[in-house]
Amino acid sequence: MDDAPHNQTLITNDSRTVQSALEVLGTKDHKHRLTRMMPFLGPAFIASVAYVDPGNFATNIQGGAQYGYLLLWVIVASNLMAMLIQTLSAKLGLATGMNLAEHCRAHFPRPVVLVMWFLMELVAMATDLAEFVGAALGFQLLMGIPLILGALLTALVTMLILGLERFGFRPLEAVISSLVGTIAICYVIEIFIVKPDWGQVAYHAAVPGFAGADSVLLATGILGATVMPHAIFLHSALMQGRIVVRDKQRLTSLYHFEIADVVIAMGIASFVNAAMLIMAAATFHGTGHTSIATIEEAYRTLEPLLGSSAKWVFGVSLLFSGLSSTTVGTSAGQVIMQGFLDWHIPIWVRRLVTMAPSLVVIGLGLDPTRTLIISQVVLSFGLPFAIIPLVIFTRRADIMGDLVNRRITTICAALIAGLIVLLNIYLVYKTLTGG
Repeated sequence: MDDAPHNQTLITNDSRTVQSALEVLGTKDHKHRLTRMMPFLGPAFIASVAYVDPGNFATNIQGGAQYGYLLLWVIVASNLMAMLIQTLSAKLGLATGMNLAEHCRAHFPRPVVLVMWFLMELVAMATDLAEFVGAALGFQLLMGIPLILGALLTALVTMLILGLERFGFRPLEAVISSLVGTIAICYVIEIFIVKPDWGQVAYHAAVPGFAGADSVLLATGILGATVMPHAIFLHSALMQGRIVVRDKQRLTSLYHFEIADVVIAMGIASFVNAAMLIMAAATFHGTGHTSIATIEEAYRTLEPLLGSSAKWVFGVSLLFSGLSSTTVGTSAGQVIMQGFLDWHIPIWVRRLVTMAPSLVVIGLGLDPTRTLIISQVVLSFGLPFAIIPLVIFTRRADIMGDLVNRRITTICAALIAGLIVLLNIYLVYKTLTGG
């Protein structure tokens, strides 16, 4: 008896979206393009939360405060990479009905699968650490409550949001998209307040440059905070079974709509990331506050420099970022475990396990911002283990069928993977040699 209302709600929420999507795919009418696109929007917005999480706040604020607009090009390049990688991930789920972790289990030897699972679990912990600490910090800055209490509030709110999954995919997509939209609005307000040097913004967005080994560390952190391994695994899972079509024409049309979903969602995430660094560069670096190295310092310094409104807008964006990203991070961890090992555990158990490292960090009193930055570097090291399998699978016609990669797509994705590996090797070399 208890299942009947739930099932009815699930049918109501999801089947309407699926039916609308199938109707759009079955017609060549190009009128009202925005209305036609609505059933397909959502999965990329959930994945995009990973690109505006508290780890981005830490790396972008420190990068902007210390180096001004210098590293803006890293954000632009990272988000262009992210668009391609997330598109490939979505395509894998669409074409095969299986997510990336499931393909790894199906096509790689068991020892390789176990090693990859272990590495991705470490990545998931690093991800959750950044998101959990960031949300707790948001509660502390806005409400003045202790970090440990903010952490418990974060766990509670996360479980409430995840509970929306019982009503289908659409309510969760709507809530997460609203949170992402709010974060973007906050940074529109911040940019309006700080009045950056747009000439410098345009120059450094296009011209690469570094200023020593510390800037390379921050660049690697920015990359790790932008192109995130768990989002790659999650996006493929979000697409499998959402809207199922088999004929080539409809499948191609569906893929094109999902490209639009990725471009819009990643475009918003790119703006938010760039706006974080621009705000820090204009506010802190531009006024001589180059030693701003923590989120707390940034929050406290904004009020005397720009007024209380800027401080509160910043705090709200950090809180919403932490709450939304920790929700998505928990879902991604579930996908990773189920995909690699075919194990299923209750979502609340997953939440309790992944929050443990965060509570340890908070309990030990470690610096939240430094912890966030190191966690993002860990994510960057995990990226090749997500991107390389993704490129391998999406280039195979026997797996992808009509949606197999074009040669140029495979080359671009392979170059991205190679660039990430080389950047990490360089970082390790400079660190070990004291550079």
